[in-house]
Amino acid sequence: MLTPNRMKYRKQFKGRIKGVASKGHYVAFGDFGLAADGKAKLTSRQIESARIAINRYLKRGGNLIIRIFPHKPITSKPLEVRQGKGKGAVEYYVAPVKEGTILYEVGGVTEEQAKEAFRRASHKLPVKTKFVRRETVEAAQ
Repeated sequence: MLTPNRMKYRKQFKGRIKGVASKGHYVAFGDFGLAADGKAKLTSRQIESARIAINRYLKRGGNLIIRIFPHKPITSKPLEVRQGKGKGAVEYYVAPVKEGTILYEVGGVTEEQAKEAFRRASHKLPVKTKFVRRETVEAAQ
């Protein structure tokens, strides 16, 4: 599972996910990408599950690049504990994702293979996604 090695502060505020992506919104490393079509918080388990789905379909044929990393800690207090007494312990980490963020990229495979791999991965994610090519994104900018 993906977790940060070191953090300046162990616990963070919740915050809100606003606007559309201004960074990481174009295919940079591979030929095809999977872009988020909405806002979400992706847990490290979801990121890993989608990665496994892509690799299993491609049979390690192409190269896969994960463009997101879960760096935001989510805390929770145990069940049946009274209010007060401070913030709960860190349970897991999430990657806040804005609309348009590229989640995964693949290279060295055909477009049909990439589409099917991303379709399988999108079932593991809590956000709607769309398939993007390197040319379509470059032409839009």
